[in-house]
Amino acid sequence: MDKRFPIEDQIAMLATSLRGYVITPSHAAYDEMRALAAANYDCRPAAIIRVANAADIAAVLNFAQATSLDLAVRSGGHSSHGGNNGGLVIDLRDLNGIEIDPVARTAWCGTGLNAGDVTRAVEQHGLIVGFGDTASVGIGGLTTGGGIGYLVRKHGLTIDSVLAAEVVTASGDIVIADAEHHADLFWALRGGGGNFGVVTRWKYRLHPLAEMTGGPLILPATPEVVAGFVAAAEEAPEELSAIATVMRAPPLPFLPSHLHGRVVFMCMMAFAGAAEAARAALAPFRALSTPYADLVAPARYSSLYAPEQPGAPTPAFAVRSRLTDQFGVEEARLLIDRVGQSDAMLPLGEIRVLGGAMARVPADATAFAHRSARFQVSFIAVLDDPAEVPRHANWAQAGIEAIRRGEDRVYVNFIVGDKTDRRGAAWPPATWDRLRTIKAKYDPENLFRANQNIPPR
Repeated sequence: MDKRFPIEDQIAMLATSLRGYVITPSHAAYDEMRALAAANYDCRPAAIIRVANAADIAAVLNFAQATSLDLAVRSGGHSSHGGNNGGLVIDLRDLNGIEIDPVARTAWCGTGLNAGDVTRAVEQHGLIVGFGDTASVGIGGLTTGGGIGYLVRKHGLTIDSVLAAEVVTASGDIVIADAEHHADLFWALRGGGGNFGVVTRWKYRLHPLAEMTGGPLILPATPEVVAGFVAAAEEAPEELSAIATVMRAPPLPFLPSHLHGRVVFMCMMAFAGAAEAARAALAPFRALSTPYADLVAPARYSSLYAPEQPGAPTPAFAVRSRLTDQFGVEEARLLIDRVGQSDAMLPLGEIRVLGGAMARVPADATAFAHRSARFQVSFIAVLDDPAEVPRHANWAQAGIEAIRRGEDRVYVNFIVGDKTDRRGAAWPPATWDRLRTIKAKYDPENLFRANQNIPPR
């Protein structure tokens, strides 16, 4: 690129070569397009490129390398890595096509889609693929990290349903990676984060889901109830997955007003199977204590996602998380006490019970190596003032340190704003070495570094 021209002029020339469009700071939509889902990040890139296809991405990658501008990639939903200051952002939100083959039970999904988009489309065919617990999460970043959600015990991680990926590599090549083609890249994409290229489409295996029972079960937050819930979730049929949270009760219409603001145990239940089997599987949870509210009922899978609130203020978050193999009454008491002590707008102590199909996949089959972990525990503070993040991050960190049992392990998508280097906790040594070798092959100059970065060997 001719450095005699100002970078603004060079970006303008880039725009003329693309099918998509470029948004710069002078554009009326700039502030809307640069905004991320967490108020922690106030990024001001030199340009946001709303790419239209893989060829656009290749052109932007070449431009980034020629100009030495920092590069970030934003998928279809919220992201902590989807922005920068003074660099380029490849925005994938217009790559939102979906091709469903209900006979073969597969779907090619553009990475501009979010989990809610894909779920609502495939469930029309009585099919499903498991993502996380939030509709607005983009499938691009969620899948490259692993994907722990409501079907983790029945069908494993999201990556366990990935059949192929269309990828633009750092060199601008557009490839299909699967078990037979670019198999090393295919391995790394499933759990290695956004380190190896720009995924433009995922091909997912879809699973039949004729019936679904799910919804919130709200119980008293006592150590015995929380620990009993975790034990029951481990013993439950694999059709049942649960994400449970100790939290202060919001002013929900189905909760008595005297509970609003009190610490409760919000349990999101999901049973992938017949209603009669669901009733039997849910009975031990309902027997733990008289529920404050029980809205668990036959429903569409997409109803498990919390309703979006358009126009709501963008919150900030402080998050610390850990994968662990021990959770009993002592850990439950700690979780409850720490949530009760927090003065955050909304403090959360979250438990995800793992195992089942996730644990049966060999640890070296994908770049997500922590297959044997029994639980994921997270402390999350939702805040209205980004300036308060450091203080509440200390609260979350102290909670995770108190929970710690054995080696430090973490799910890479839950390393959010952590100033310590936890890459070794996300990828154990053998996985890390293999990822670095693959990185050197597909991104030797470390172009894709706005992430939990894996440097080339």
